[in-house]
Amino acid sequence: MTVSLEEVLNQMPEEERAEVFRRADEIRQEINLREMRRLRKLTQVRLSKKLKIGQEGVSRIEKRSDLYLSTLRDYVEGVGGKLSLVVEFPDRAPVVLSGFGEGSESSKPRKQAAKRGKRPARSKAGRRVAA
Repeated sequence: MTVSLEEVLNQMPEEERAEVFRRADEIRQEINLREMRRLRKLTQVRLSKKLKIGQEGVSRIEKRSDLYLSTLRDYVEGVGGKLSLVVEFPDRAPVVLSGFGEGSESSKPRKQAAKRGKRPARSKAGRRVAA
């Protein structure tokens, strides 16, 4: 005889049932990059065009477990989101960490130069110079 989930839940004490629903909500909120892209109805090819990288680059990002924050930020923005970093402490409320994952104008020229496989030209004093 088959028992439905609804019947099982109805037989649980209220506290246990509430915990089941709370944990289910947590699980629904825990997704990986591929699932996030799919929820936004984007293919790897469409996202790769937004990120100005190849489709294989999107695939590599989705498989990695260790990313630069700037790469993660670009990916999240590419699927239409905004990256925020939250630090959780055992003895206080969570705090949003600022200054990480945010784009800065000073990093843009180096990032573009790195994409071309070159480092920005520098003078003897270490300042960037026009190439």
